[in-house]
Amino acid sequence: MANGNGKKKKKKIIIISVIVVVLAALAVLVFLGSRRETIITVQTEKVQRRTLTQIVSATGKIQPETKVKINAEVSGEIIELPIREGQRVSKGQLLVRIKPDAYQAQYERAQANIAMAEANLRQAEAEYKRVSGLFAKQLVSEADMDISKAGFQSAKASHDQASASVKEARETLGKTSIYSPMDGVISQLISELGERVSGSTFMQGTEIMTVADLSRMEARVDVGENDVVMVGKGDTARIEVDAYQDRKFIGIVSQIANTAKSTGVGSQDAVTNFEVRVLIHTPEGVQFRPGMSMSADIETETRANVLSVPIQSVTVRMPKKEMKETPQEGEAHLESSKKKKDEDKLEEVVFVVKDGAVKTVPVKRGISNDTYVEVKAEGLEGQEVVSGPFKAINRDLEVDSKVKVDNKTSRTTGSMADKDKK
Repeated sequence: MANGNGKKKKKKIIIISVIVVVLAALAVLVFLGSRRETIITVQTEKVQRRTLTQIVSATGKIQPETKVKINAEVSGEIIELPIREGQRVSKGQLLVRIKPDAYQAQYERAQANIAMAEANLRQAEAEYKRVSGLFAKQLVSEADMDISKAGFQSAKASHDQASASVKEARETLGKTSIYSPMDGVISQLISELGERVSGSTFMQGTEIMTVADLSRMEARVDVGENDVVMVGKGDTARIEVDAYQDRKFIGIVSQIANTAKSTGVGSQDAVTNFEVRVLIHTPEGVQFRPGMSMSADIETETRANVLSVPIQSVTVRMPKKEMKETPQEGEAHLESSKKKKDEDKLEEVVFVVKDGAVKTVPVKRGISNDTYVEVKAEGLEGQEVVSGPFKAINRDLEVDSKVKVDNKTSRTTGSMADKDKK
């Protein structure tokens, strides 16, 4: 029995020894593995000179450059509407007639009143002349002269008032017939024959229709407050209209709003935009209609032969800490304050690949298009900069990180670069 127990103890010791050896070996492997440097797979692109065009993109609607809303200026029933929506009209053509009966009667009453006022004025004037002659011969008193003069002035005032009433009644009667203010097209017809409309001198009346010049159309787009400062009158725009998906149209920026249009004020979704109008060159055979949806790429600036890298290559890192001489006692506080301020700033950099590792090169951005951005930096031309993946550029890479270049991986910039060169 004792011999059997001894064998069991010996076997147990051997098993424990093997486990300890295995664990020690694993610990050594983990330790060695932890000391092995991580190699990050990246894609690169050579820094080249290109012609870049900066683009501001915006969406909006197609509208006529000139359109006039026709509103009723008097109230009444529409008794003539000799046009239809989409019809071409000429300047001075009758568009709508409102029943004039009440306004005709008002005009006739005003005419009768002025006729009476003219008779009274003639009588008062004759009396005033007669009394003036007698007063010159001292045959009437000064009081009689004053009464005659007052009567003449009162009659003249009544005549002027009646004359103004005639003019007003004539103008009101004239407003029952509305004529086209321009050559154009009835782009919108709201009211119908027999419908009653309201109008007033002091407030906007019922909208009846819209006359527009469809031969000159413009795109009205909303541009954000950060981008509008880059847009200028005369900038070229490439326009895509949803109704003509296979075509692009050329336009010129003609107007930039001075006042913003704000939505969602006071909330997290607040947006501030400025309306930009782009006059469109309309090719023959194309018919734009008011309200069509569109998008525009406004070319705000073009620079030729500038150093450029893929947009995603530019990222930010903390600036390198440089060793400096110990400052003098009097400058210690200022130096410390300046150093802290500098360290709080991030600088824009690109990662340059050399001998299997990366270094950061500080750059200053210029203009950009959808794919490339202009950069200014010493000795960067011809270097290979990291262009992907996004995670590596923005988080993983640091100075002296080991990398493996794999440019066989599909990249967006490759196809875009070919397109840019063409």
